[in-house]
Amino acid sequence: MECSIKWAVVSSVKSFPGRQELVVELGPNRAKALNYPELTGSCRCGDQVLLNTTATELQLGTGGWHYVLAVYGRERSLAQSGHIMKLRYTPLQGRTLSVEEEQSPYHQTLKDAESLHGLPVAVGSLHSMLAPFAWTIHKLCQKKRLVYLMSDGAALPLGFSNVVEILKTRGLIYKTITFGHAFGGDFEAVNIYSALLAAKHAAKADLAVVLMGPGVVGTGTAWGTTAIEQGIFLNAVLHLAGTAVAIPRLSEGDSRPRHRGISHHTRTVLTKVVQSKVHLPLPDRYRTLFPSGEQLGAVNHKIVWEQTDACFQELFAAELPFSTMGRKLQDDPLFFHGVLACAQFCARLLPN
Repeated sequence: MECSIKWAVVSSVKSFPGRQELVVELGPNRAKALNYPELTGSCRCGDQVLLNTTATELQLGTGGWHYVLAVYGRERSLAQSGHIMKLRYTPLQGRTLSVEEEQSPYHQTLKDAESLHGLPVAVGSLHSMLAPFAWTIHKLCQKKRLVYLMSDGAALPLGFSNVVEILKTRGLIYKTITFGHAFGGDFEAVNIYSALLAAKHAAKADLAVVLMGPGVVGTGTAWGTTAIEQGIFLNAVLHLAGTAVAIPRLSEGDSRPRHRGISHHTRTVLTKVVQSKVHLPLPDRYRTLFPSGEQLGAVNHKIVWEQTDACFQELFAAELPFSTMGRKLQDDPLFFHGVLACAQFCARLLPN
């Protein structure tokens, strides 16, 4: 693995929960950089910073920022508690207080927990599903506690997501849990199983949604994508006696044939990874656009059809940054209808 590392000087700083957005002087040019204070400490104007510039040099999309590795002349000491390391055996490894470990006030609760007791858990494959899902759940059942579990399939810092900050500020997400090597949630967990149990027994969720952060990895092959984790997580929900609900990745606007209709990622997960039947809500719009239904031929799950037109129209007034792969609501309606179908189904699973 190779990376590009360069020095720069900070010229401006904007601070947000979990991250700082910087403008830096990099040689004769100005550039944007992100700093995560949990890792490196806070940056100030005039600081000389060591940057990882690999993503921008490769012209990546979601990851197209420079990232601060260190601040020159400034040391940082351990301040928080916990013994579970994330980013293990890398120069940026750091400790977190995991919800399961002995120092945690939830240690005994998680030690005893073995079941989700039917907790509805929606599992998807793209971070862009989070905003429409959370908005719909809040609209249909405002007093219910939605907990977001962020995997390490894409961005690792929760603070990288502008959407999470907005949803939490507006009360659309109750708590967040980061697991694996993802970090920055209200709770930290070691893996998907303990994260799910923490959602139920520590965060007291009425409903959970599991999605990676921004930046899904794909290679144009069936198995070479981090979206495969959706199937692994659905299996975990089933193992822990939760109610497993798959969020389908749908599209009518993607130029790539493998993602049109039901994405090949979703089909691979549901036909080759998930071990038992899960709930699969789908919007009526899909049947209108793809009436042959041939993509569903091998999908042997509990399909539920949802009418989502009215809810979709309301998204335009929601004042949230709805977007997927650079496409807005009007550019790829079917994607959002798929998320809404799942949210509507999950809302009906919750007691009044």
